[in-house]
Amino acid sequence: MARRHERVNGRANLLVWTGGGAAALVLLLVFGTLAALAMKAESASGLQPGDWAAIRFTLLQATISATLSVLLALPVARALARRRFPGRQLLTTLLGAPFILPVIVAVLGLITVFGRHGLVNAVLTALGLGPIEIYGLTGVVLAHVFFNMPLATRLFLHAHLSIPPEHFRLAAALGFSDRAVRRHLERPAIARVLPGVFVTIFLLCLTSFAVALTLGGGPRATTIELAIYQAFTFDFDLARAALLALVQLALCALAAFLALSIGAAPDAAPSLATTPWRADGRGIPARIVDGGWILLATLFLMLPLGSIVLAGMAHLPDLPTVVWPALGRSLLVALAATGLALALALGLAGLALSLDGRGGRTIEGIGFLPLATSPMVLGAGLFVLLFPVFPPQALALPVTALVNGVMSLPFALRALLPQMRRIEADHGRLADALGLVGINRLRRLHLPLLARPLGFAAGLTAALAMGDLGVIALFATPAEATLPMQVRLLMASYRMGEASAAALVLLLASLALFWIFDRGGRADARA
Repeated sequence: MARRHERVNGRANLLVWTGGGAAALVLLLVFGTLAALAMKAESASGLQPGDWAAIRFTLLQATISATLSVLLALPVARALARRRFPGRQLLTTLLGAPFILPVIVAVLGLITVFGRHGLVNAVLTALGLGPIEIYGLTGVVLAHVFFNMPLATRLFLHAHLSIPPEHFRLAAALGFSDRAVRRHLERPAIARVLPGVFVTIFLLCLTSFAVALTLGGGPRATTIELAIYQAFTFDFDLARAALLALVQLALCALAAFLALSIGAAPDAAPSLATTPWRADGRGIPARIVDGGWILLATLFLMLPLGSIVLAGMAHLPDLPTVVWPALGRSLLVALAATGLALALALGLAGLALSLDGRGGRTIEGIGFLPLATSPMVLGAGLFVLLFPVFPPQALALPVTALVNGVMSLPFALRALLPQMRRIEADHGRLADALGLVGINRLRRLHLPLLARPLGFAAGLTAALAMGDLGVIALFATPAEATLPMQVRLLMASYRMGEASAAALVLLLASLALFWIFDRGGRADARA
């Protein structure tokens, strides 16, 4: 018995050490880079007029992007909430696609559709209207709406579906008009989540470096993160870059605090594929309006993706050989980031469950700490720390994997921790009776029942890391480029056909990684 007790305690201590090590790594990376940036920024001469312009543009584009994303998502979500039609389940699934889509792929698709020689400008020219300018503020906002309007639509759709079906039946019995249903049922549900949705999208728009890199630029369309990149690569002014990184960190931390404070989640809702019976919106005008919004949203999402697929397939024979080594480097980064994110999430979740009350909440809060920063800020801090010791390009891939793994930690923890709490509620007493504690408890009880969230978290992390064009841009030279960086280099060389082919390879690789991990988790799931 004594030896068994020692083994059990040893496994419990191992869990504490694992979770403690994960917490220490996150704290060290976030606050260590913050300290490095603060020390380096002391030698800066202050913010220049161009820096203030970058701050103003960052806040302006984030505000406009979040506002348009929310305003466009509201009617689309309402239309999806009260309409049944063939393909509705597929469309609601596709609303999640932009979140895992490599940014550089989507940007190239938007250029193909909305660019100077794109389909939209061709139609506008034929109608005698002026063309859309894809570069600058218009392009940045357009790209952000493309990525974030589907996210807002899904969140608002959850809010609509959280309204009990009995309320709609009662409203029909009382003879409510469409306006009365909107006022008394829909608006209260939407009002609970709208502030949080807006601030969350605002935060995402603050940290979208790849969009600004490809569609912004110039003194009048430079974001803070793009200014950081320019300070590193063009001026090599580390002090100014550090000062800008601190400004970006402050804005991200404030937006993350607001998102967590006011971001009320929708109540438990049915599947997005289901539609409760509703008596409102049965007239022909309402059907036309709802159908129009659904059609416009579908075209807005599908045209850029379709254009990339078609252009990429047409230019696959022209695919340059440098794409394949870049693909291999991207796969290494994605797999390393996935392993790190899952290890950190499991360690923190296990430690949070083993602690009671405030201690568990503190550990959980550490896991969500990366939301208060951005990949570019972490990359800038690591660059400042490593530059005196190592050539930055020598550590480009490990640093990119590290930052992507840590930045994906909040998503992985959000997927795993609630399920682990349910497992404890259902099987915890039996596990206690059997003496399962620590790592042994995690291995024998939790992991067999965590296949689904583990697969989803792994697929999400791998897809996001596969398409990252942030940290790698600070550290790597063209010889160490990952596939997103290689697509960007081809675009910068005006080799758009080859860029489309490389973007198609990147798109297929990202979707394949997500599908393999997510499908594997569902295939091995026990619950």
